[in-house]
Amino acid sequence: MIDVLVLDVNETLTDMEPLRDGFEAAGLPRATLDIWFAEMLRDGFALATVGEYVVFRDLAAELLEAKLVVAGIEPSEETVTTVLSGFTRLPLHPDVEPGLRRIHEAGIRIVTLTNGAAAMSENVFRNGGILPLLEHRLDVSVPRRWKPHADAYRYAAEVCGVPVERMALAAVHPWDIDGAHRAGLQTCYIDRRGTPYPKTFSAPDVSAPDFRALADILQENAK
Repeated sequence: MIDVLVLDVNETLTDMEPLRDGFEAAGLPRATLDIWFAEMLRDGFALATVGEYVVFRDLAAELLEAKLVVAGIEPSEETVTTVLSGFTRLPLHPDVEPGLRRIHEAGIRIVTLTNGAAAMSENVFRNGGILPLLEHRLDVSVPRRWKPHADAYRYAAEVCGVPVERMALAAVHPWDIDGAHRAGLQTCYIDRRGTPYPKTFSAPDVSAPDFRALADILQENAK
């Protein structure tokens, strides 16, 4: 039983595949997206571990510029801005809107919590039809710690005015599930790809292939 469902954004709600078009247009291989995003998470996590904070867009731009330089391409602000602006046009996964609508109708409050800027996804949520379902759109600029640092999840609980144990995080990333668990939240692993959950992380309380299935589970638990 939970009062609030906290949602990760990048990859959990949004399909990031269209970003590959921007990398290709900039002269980079389409596979660069995977390496770049992994490096961005790595560096954001590392800074959070030592008590520091970096703005998502600043780190994303710096690492993208490095990729361009290594590829022999002169980085420009226009190129970087064009690639990163793709985040504002990403589609939602098809299961997100129907699943979240049912969760909302079950009386569960829904908020988002991202390491990026909350404003970056506003049009994405509006175009995808879920903006009215969201009570809050939060990011880590206030606690100044990237997830999976516990301060990020506790900040969401403070904003919502509920104990952490009455919240659950839904995410596709095991590192996010593990961080939320350690902060005291319940956890829901969204496993669209059928990927085995790593044993090195805390196991999720619930696993579901998508948000439609998660809605079934939460509605059943609410009876």
